[in-house]
Amino acid sequence: MTLSREEREQFLSEPHVAAIAVDAGEGRAPLTVPIWYQYAPGEDVWFLTGLHSRKNRLLQATGRFSLLVDRVEPTIRYVSVEGPVVDTSPATVEKLRELSERYLPPEKVDGYVDFAWKSHGEQVVVRMRPERWVSSDLGSV
Repeated sequence: MTLSREEREQFLSEPHVAAIAVDAGEGRAPLTVPIWYQYAPGEDVWFLTGLHSRKNRLLQATGRFSLLVDRVEPTIRYVSVEGPVVDTSPATVEKLRELSERYLPPEKVDGYVDFAWKSHGEQVVVRMRPERWVSSDLGSV
């Protein structure tokens, strides 16, 4: 069963690990990798990635990507969203903290943010405006 707009936006706003897919060029399958992301209903999807990463180079070249989140309990449900990259800007420690707080227990956030800020190299925030949605709840098995 297809999800309503409110259901799919609510599901996407939950802290699922997503898979991002971006065109990798002629003769290659799409680059598909897991990411932490942030989303609030009606807003852009955003995530952090390395400035010099293959993912960022492909995103800048193609200008769009797909994002998929899913779960298997209590029902099998997924939301896939596709859209254009609408902004790429330098990451801040505040954005890193916001994303880390979404996925990590409170007692792990400070240590992770300190480690990631010092160790992951120069990062950027990539924003995508959702244009096309595919969603379903297949019920329980």
